[in-house]
Amino acid sequence: MKNKIFIAFTFALLSIFSRAFAHSFEEHPTLAIGASAPDFTLPGVDGQTYTLASFKKKDILVVIFICNHCPTAQAYEDRIIQLTKDYADKGVAIVAIMPNDPASITLSELDYTDLSDSFEEMKIRAKEKNFNFPYLYDGDKEATAKAYGPVATPHVFIFDKSRKLCYQGRIDDVEDPTKMPKNHDARNAIDALLANKEANPATTKVFGCSIKWIEKSNWITKAKEEWAKEPVELHDINESGIKELLKNSSDKLRLINVWATWCGPCVTEFPEFITINRMYRKRDFEFISISADNLSKKEKALKFLKNQQASNTNYIFSEDDKYKLIEAIDPKWQGALPYTILVEPGGKIVYAKQGPINPGLMKKVIVENKLLGRYY
Repeated sequence: MKNKIFIAFTFALLSIFSRAFAHSFEEHPTLAIGASAPDFTLPGVDGQTYTLASFKKKDILVVIFICNHCPTAQAYEDRIIQLTKDYADKGVAIVAIMPNDPASITLSELDYTDLSDSFEEMKIRAKEKNFNFPYLYDGDKEATAKAYGPVATPHVFIFDKSRKLCYQGRIDDVEDPTKMPKNHDARNAIDALLANKEANPATTKVFGCSIKWIEKSNWITKAKEEWAKEPVELHDINESGIKELLKNSSDKLRLINVWATWCGPCVTEFPEFITINRMYRKRDFEFISISADNLSKKEKALKFLKNQQASNTNYIFSEDDKYKLIEAIDPKWQGALPYTILVEPGGKIVYAKQGPINPGLMKKVIVENKLLGRYY
């Protein structure tokens, strides 16, 4: 009897989860082949506003949903740029739309990027990569994304002259940009339409980051609640301990920040290090803070760290001679706080900054280091 009850209960749970899983794909269904292109009015990073009519002179319209933060989307950026070049004189318009709600992206989802998906950050990425196609923002209301129904980034939709959908799916079948794809699906679809033929196949599956819908913004609140639960500790460290840290016998990229509670720039910029740690800590990266406060001020330093929710590894220098700290960290350091270094395994210092960091540059240096990278 108990077994029957257990089995019935299990099937009930599976049924509930199955409906929930199916519902997650039905929330914003993907546009069907043969459907008309939904119109839109969206701002571009170039300062212009775009609608479907902006591309009316083109025989084929290619709409690609991409974003800044997704490693798969980043892996395809150069291919989208090349696609635009190759078809610029063939009556083909290519436009990219960023569908994510920036407020629904947790810091842990930014572990392959230095930029999130705000409109201002889109401008930065477009400039850095020299995008040769319109890059449009749909993050505030996501009306366009909901009308097209992209599953992931990137997701391609290709329309003919009458703006009927002829192909939707992937760009090609290999994410790694250093490897050659076997199937150039988007190119094949464009070539078929240019030759007045049907795209075959008309649909393919897509691979990439899920769309960050507005209704999922409660993830941020949950993440903050979890961060607040993480323990914060402050350990003593002496000169020899510092030297061991600098040897970096780990397999991780090690970011070290030397700070003090009495240092205004230190405490002002410290939240940036917490953000950086939350972004990259799931990867081959670790953040370590070293307080230069006197050991008698340990409780004050710990209180500050707790207020910052600094659950990373924290040390306070336990010796009175601060010049030993300076020499142990970096002989090139002149001694002013804050001081930040990035150390590769084996002890090579690949970044050093006396004074406040540039957070954007710091993230870029980290994510572009050979130990991390922008794509899988």
